[in-house]
Amino acid sequence: MVEQLRIAAGDGRLTADELDERLGAALTARTYRELAALTADLPAAGQAGLTRARPKDVLRITHHGGSARQVGRWVVPKRIEIQVTGGNVLLDFTEAVITADTLEVETRMRGGTLVVVTRPGVVVDTSEVSMVGGQIVNRPPDEPDRAVDLAVEVSGQLFGGNVRVRGRHRTFWQWLRRESRPPR
Repeated sequence: MVEQLRIAAGDGRLTADELDERLGAALTARTYRELAALTADLPAAGQAGLTRARPKDVLRITHHGGSARQVGRWVVPKRIEIQVTGGNVLLDFTEAVITADTLEVETRMRGGTLVVVTRPGVVVDTSEVSMVGGQIVNRPPDEPDRAVDLAVEVSGQLFGGNVRVRGRHRTFWQWLRRESRPPR
């Protein structure tokens, strides 16, 4: 993070005073969210003067059959609305840019599975989901005392569908070398 701030100052995206202020905040930050906030407003390298994309208020995922995926480095919106019939949805938070404390996920699924992949500091509450058939598997975080960066609140209705909350899986090579599981 410190290196990113220094590069941003060298590119002219930060003044010297802003750099000093953000370096101080980076060295005293306690959560990933506090660190992410330090660079969230910076334009991408080589684009000084352009504004950075802000999170959407609502991300709507609507489809019949097939799959929808939010993976890699994506900006987490304030709310996600899922309306799916006979399909799967994957929300992977392992590399997501978190800009708020809470994310509301309203789901209405008929068949299919909603999979939420977490990382340390991301917790998921599925207590507000009503179901007709199917199941909910919500594994608690490995580090229960860790500060919460993002609370994902899943609510809505499932008709013959599933909700699975899990951490990252090991890759084949990690499994083969018997490496420990990646942090959740």
